[in-house]
Amino acid sequence: MIRRCFLLSYLQIRISAAITLVKRFQNNMSSYPNDGIVRIGRETKGRRGKGVTVITGLPGNTKALKKTASKLKARCGVGGTVRGRTIEIQGDQRDRLVKMLTEDGYTVRKSGG
Repeated sequence: MIRRCFLLSYLQIRISAAITLVKRFQNNMSSYPNDGIVRIGRETKGRRGKGVTVITGLPGNTKALKKTASKLKARCGVGGTVRGRTIEIQGDQRDRLVKMLTEDGYTVRKSGG
């Protein structure tokens, strides 16, 4: 009886965790419009006041995003990462990135303030 209760509670926890992950994934995917426009903004949220430039809307899979991020980081001379479908570049690099991505043939807009 105890073993059965433990198993049921364990399964309920795992199912609720899976549902939470699916909802989080759906929310992340819906926040990036698929209109062919690359958006560049600046965020400081969750980084103790240190800003990063966030690029969303780039086409391609994860491998292509990592390759693009690597190229942009090298051209800006800073670090960064790929998180989900976004590229984060350290510091305020918006003007440089708009110029670089426009030269590469993307339609680019600054978003946010």
